[in-house]
Amino acid sequence: MTSAPELPLSARGCPVLHGESFATRSPEVYEQLRAQGPAGWAEIAPGVHALVVTARRAAVDMLNDPAVYAKDSRLWADLNAGKIPQDSPVLPLMAWRASVLYADAEDHTRLRRALDDCIARISPHRLREVTRRSALTLIARVAEKGEADMMADFADTLPLMVFADLLGCTSEMAARMVRLAQKMISAGPEAAQGAVDYAGLLYELILLRRRQPGDDLTSWLLGHDAGLSDEETLNQLYTTVGAGVIPTAAWMGWALHLLLRDDTYAGTLAAGTVTVRRALEKALWVRSPMANFSVHFARRDTVLHGVTVPGGVPVLVSHAAANTDPELPADLGYENRSHLAWSAGPHRCPAISQATVIAQTGIETALDQLWDMHLTVADDEIALRHGPFHQCPVAMPVTFRPKSAAAVRAAAHEGGTA
Repeated sequence: MTSAPELPLSARGCPVLHGESFATRSPEVYEQLRAQGPAGWAEIAPGVHALVVTARRAAVDMLNDPAVYAKDSRLWADLNAGKIPQDSPVLPLMAWRASVLYADAEDHTRLRRALDDCIARISPHRLREVTRRSALTLIARVAEKGEADMMADFADTLPLMVFADLLGCTSEMAARMVRLAQKMISAGPEAAQGAVDYAGLLYELILLRRRQPGDDLTSWLLGHDAGLSDEETLNQLYTTVGAGVIPTAAWMGWALHLLLRDDTYAGTLAAGTVTVRRALEKALWVRSPMANFSVHFARRDTVLHGVTVPGGVPVLVSHAAANTDPELPADLGYENRSHLAWSAGPHRCPAISQATVIAQTGIETALDQLWDMHLTVADDEIALRHGPFHQCPVAMPVTFRPKSAAAVRAAAHEGGTA
């Protein structure tokens, strides 16, 4: 038996949180980081370095200290000095936007209030029905084939379809949104143009909903008393969809993997909702969809749990490493919700219950319709998407007994099962 090759290091001798080696051996990379202490230096993209917090206690303290750690990426010293490549793949998620994700203090309070108020207006019943109908539409496309990739054919697209409905897109806009968003998350050169075109679509939607307000998230944001500008509204929507689609897809993929492969869940699928919810909770602990994110910048040179943090340097939280921190109690249990998959502090995810409805309803609908699904790959053959931020499967191939697409489509209209 040959030993695994040495993990690559950056030109500065740091662990590498991108590329094939990280996608296939991320737990080993986190061990490299832990060897540096509660936080360690890593290369998160070619030529881009950051501090990554792996210890849970240090992560919680940093996330709850806005007086020292800011979200405003205009503080990023290397970016301001022109040292970050303009085509760096991390810029779309780290470069500043007029959005709640990058705001601090009063600006954050105003934008977050608007977002929280509007998200609270989403009817859980409507959300379940939109998710179920969209899930059945996707299942009908593969039902007669007897096989599917539950990422590309289902989990990657379902959240997009739901968001398009919630945002008040026309049917033509919804179809375009799905195409452009999928283009954005590709690893190819078309991603940058996809992001530009996607922003253009959102601006088109904003103009439409200013003329014709509806019962949707876009109209609610535009009409909120926080007085958001069109630019702020666009970036709120851009960030909401961007921060919600891939993590929700990854969450569904990993929970489905547990349900189909882990005997703890696979043997009790007849229990229905309880079993699905338990798998979703465990997935957040062991496969945090946002592996490394919650980017902050120290306002000045400081120290975090003994680690020197220079001002103006990106500080990321490794949600994946913090959730598997060896210092956590061994008997904590996966149903304990103290994990950091949703982050913590002022910037904790604002749509936890909504994401849960989408993920749970989507999986329950898939299991109801394709009840005899079987994974066709071994666990070590499930590849991850490259990049530092998301812990998302590339594919989740399954087989099942073929069934009538017409029957699945009928279930979408009748509210029953096929």
